[in-house]
Amino acid sequence: MARLIGVSIGRNKRIYFFDEGNNTLKIGDNVIVETKMGQEFGTVKTATREIPDENIKQPLYKIVKKANEEDKKHQEKNEEEEKKAFDICKKKIAEHKLPMNLVEAKYLFDNSKLIFYFTADKRIDFRDLVKDLASIFRTRIELRQIIVRDEVKRLCGNGMCGRELCCASFLKKYDGVTIKMAKEQNLTLNASKITGACGRLMCCLKYEQNVYDEKMKRLPHPGAIVSTPEGKGSVESVETLREIVKVKLKDNNGEDFYRKYPAEDIKIIKDKRRESNNSNVNNETSSDEDIKELEKLEQMDKNDIKNSSDDNL
Repeated sequence: MARLIGVSIGRNKRIYFFDEGNNTLKIGDNVIVETKMGQEFGTVKTATREIPDENIKQPLYKIVKKANEEDKKHQEKNEEEEKKAFDICKKKIAEHKLPMNLVEAKYLFDNSKLIFYFTADKRIDFRDLVKDLASIFRTRIELRQIIVRDEVKRLCGNGMCGRELCCASFLKKYDGVTIKMAKEQNLTLNASKITGACGRLMCCLKYEQNVYDEKMKRLPHPGAIVSTPEGKGSVESVETLREIVKVKLKDNNGEDFYRKYPAEDIKIIKDKRRESNNSNVNNETSSDEDIKELEKLEQMDKNDIKNSSDDNL
């Protein structure tokens, strides 16, 4: 059995789990932890829990020790030095005329490395900048290109739902979000409605997508011809999660009327989108301008992922 304890590091409120070892810790204690980048200063956020060894995801890093008063003062000094390093680096970026946006400067606890996080639209050749910074700070310098989603994660904040941002609290991996997901979920294709604090498509569009994928394998698409208890008609719209289908029919006078049916009460006669393996949903309320803006955001997201460095511990 391993004794795990949850720790947050720096401004990032996401909790990482470490091997408590022989330390006796409680919530609120400051600790020095070992990460793949080196030693860092953190705060205990969860009580100790015992987990069977076979359930542990490796590598499992350890708590080095409980921080004492000297360690706390050293961390406070590091934070002051980080502010100065940030300003210096920003000036040097301007001097080298590099198209990059500096996000954060961070010392490892033991000052063995100074890391600068930045965003940029493409890969940057910053070798001369690194040499310049190394001569000033006399320590190992690392520049890490992150995506705008990671920038917001480091700054923290709340989403339009009112809750803390997913990326800052629990989301470990970004799997990619597409306009197709928004279409299939019948959302308004307007950037102001479906983009998050980072200006990219909201991560939460991904959460229910597997449910929509599974249901749309069984449900008709708009435009499909179906048989209903009141005769044959065409599908006007589909409430995917509720599995309710709105159908346009004709009365005895040839006038159109509409009815909603549970999916089990109708039978699909012909569904061209299903036959062509195209599950995209038309959204006639969205303008070409809205679609182009969202397509641009989607492409920027792909470029971000291609150019970024790994930002996990």
